[in-house]
Amino acid sequence: MRDFYPEDMRLRNHVFAAWRQASLQSGFSEYDACVVESLDLLKRKAGEEIVEQIYHFQDKSGRDLALRPEMTPTLARMIAARQGSLTFPLRWFTMAQCFRYERMTRGRKREHYQWNLDIIGEPTVAAEAEVIATAANAMHALGLDARHYRIHFSSRALLAELLSKLGITPEHHAATFLALDKRGKIADEELETLMRNEGIRADLIPAVFKLLEVRTIEEAHALLGERSAALAEIETFRDMLAAYGIAELAFFNIGVIRGLSYYTGIVFEAFDTDSSLRAIFGGGRYGKLLASIGGADIAGVGLGFGDVVIAELLADKGLASTDGMDPLDLIVGFMQPEQHMPAVKIAAAFRQQGKSVHLALAPEKPKTFFARSGGSGARQAIYLGPDDIENGIIRIKTLADRSQVEMPLCELLGPAPAA
Repeated sequence: MRDFYPEDMRLRNHVFAAWRQASLQSGFSEYDACVVESLDLLKRKAGEEIVEQIYHFQDKSGRDLALRPEMTPTLARMIAARQGSLTFPLRWFTMAQCFRYERMTRGRKREHYQWNLDIIGEPTVAAEAEVIATAANAMHALGLDARHYRIHFSSRALLAELLSKLGITPEHHAATFLALDKRGKIADEELETLMRNEGIRADLIPAVFKLLEVRTIEEAHALLGERSAALAEIETFRDMLAAYGIAELAFFNIGVIRGLSYYTGIVFEAFDTDSSLRAIFGGGRYGKLLASIGGADIAGVGLGFGDVVIAELLADKGLASTDGMDPLDLIVGFMQPEQHMPAVKIAAAFRQQGKSVHLALAPEKPKTFFARSGGSGARQAIYLGPDDIENGIIRIKTLADRSQVEMPLCELLGPAPAA
């Protein structure tokens, strides 16, 4: 888990600002929730992998609680609690701190912040296209484009149709999805054992693996032998991405399955073009999540975008510099103790004008002040010398080019009170 020093916070705030700006530009409303959640809710709604990674504990009343590993179950609980008074479709976003006890690797921490976009109650793929376009806008704000990342997408509905075509009945689809999502992480022999233990016939397992060799939507169509609802949905989805102007970012990849158990339709993951990092963001359509915790049956689409991988990608591409991210308008210093109060008034006056001002809290020699000013990131500096207050003049120096202008003190503070 992480500590954030000021330089780390500047980068974090830069990422958060891109997330928030993209969310608001797309008409999403912000929400939040307590980081502690019911362990039972998380166990029922999360995938097998996440259940094993939950930080859980009992409180003093003996209740089983946990630090949330992801936000979607909490979102479902919140919506189910007020479902009768909400107007759908909902467009909500949050930037939630999440915790998972898992093996740490590059781009993976045991604590991270995740930007979540969810559209609840929209049955068409317009919702999938909207959340992806919003994420692409955030990537653009961070300086990233088609040179840096790609969005891989597939459809669990399509994969379910292909599995049914092979003779694998729907009650075995969830176990098959889970096994295929683990391919490349554990040996195929272990995956075969998992599928056989779930009742999948051994003679069908090679054909299941072969599905992952499908490279195009046309190949999937050929295997099905007919036009399907899932294929029609994918075609509409691609057309919508083209209308958003981001078709060049998106590629069909049947191997995108996602580990969480509640996904039902189109699923997607974004990766850097060098394939050197984990997924930048991912998500998809989920169904029956609200119904399973007492709400009405209504589907949703969600996207999760973590801060750890994007920070790694920005660093790799030379876009993680924090210089100028928190620009300081002015730094004010003074030479003698009796100039402290005038310096306070000067700083307060500029702050009232909306400027950001760093005020020295003790006298400094000129050399010390200007050396510090150079590293402060401030655009301008005011240093009160021994006669400045008496002469009623302040000198505002632009640090980039060392140019200087004078300002009458009364212009800033108003006329001095009569004696």
